[in-house]
Amino acid sequence: MFRWGVLSTAKIGREQVIPQIQDAENGVVTAIASRDEAKAQALAARFGIPHTFSSYDALLASPDVDGVYIPLPTSDHVDWAIRAADAGKHVLVEKPLALDSKDIARVIEARDRNNVVVSEAFMVTYHPQWHKVRDLIAEGAIGRLRHVQGVFCYHNVDPDNMRNKPELGGGGLPDIGVYPTVTTRFATGSEPQRVQAMVERDPNFGTDIYASAKADFGNFELTFYVSTQMALRQSMVFHGDKGFIEVNAPFNTPDYGDTRVTVFSADHNSASVHRFPRARQYRLQAEAIARAARGEEATIFTLDDSVKNQKLIDAIYRAATHDGWETV
Repeated sequence: MFRWGVLSTAKIGREQVIPQIQDAENGVVTAIASRDEAKAQALAARFGIPHTFSSYDALLASPDVDGVYIPLPTSDHVDWAIRAADAGKHVLVEKPLALDSKDIARVIEARDRNNVVVSEAFMVTYHPQWHKVRDLIAEGAIGRLRHVQGVFCYHNVDPDNMRNKPELGGGGLPDIGVYPTVTTRFATGSEPQRVQAMVERDPNFGTDIYASAKADFGNFELTFYVSTQMALRQSMVFHGDKGFIEVNAPFNTPDYGDTRVTVFSADHNSASVHRFPRARQYRLQAEAIARAARGEEATIFTLDDSVKNQKLIDAIYRAATHDGWETV
């Protein structure tokens, strides 16, 4: 079994990733580290994790850990990914990996000099619903793709939440703007050329709380909006000249609804529905990383993909400072 260590007792680890790693066919969590050792011990007891550490460096030095999952605040992702790689550990690091695409170069260097796997945790790329969307588009189920429309919103005004702290990498685009971009790129196999955008910031927090963007992919365009202070909503729609695909709860199920991909005909008189009730995207992600780390055949989200996705987010921020197009 691939032995995972987890840096911190973050909510996403507690509620999503650790339970699904424990259910994986080829991996198990063997260690958890927290600067508050009592939190580490409590979480270890909950999930039957045998080793706890009161420092992240101590976990990285452990011979009982093959790879680490890093759900630390965004501002810490690059540095701890590098430190983990330099400790000889394989790395799964939460998104966004970086706040600037240029910073990912250092992670790539660390990956290469230590011959380890390092991957950004875009769990959606492992979910079978997104593989289905990609296949439907490729086989011409909706004809020529003309437009992609996306939305991801939640409401969070907690001043103590890391998503509302710019010094920790908070903000809507880093947290959720990356999802409409990465799923569009994944489903279409295409890359954006230029973008227009507007961004609104909270006067108290300083973080971006609303962003609206239009990205030109050449043969089609993507428009989306995200917000950290709007009613809960997720949706992705791929619209072609012979029909359209609607992805219900495209990023987080079941919080935003059931996992469902619906293909509508051009006249809207017929539809086919594809459901994925048993898919567990965090488990699939962990299993793929473990296979890749052991040299087995596996498709994972690469750091090259991370660079491309972050370049689009970087361009959105730049575009929001002026009228007109910004090159990605």
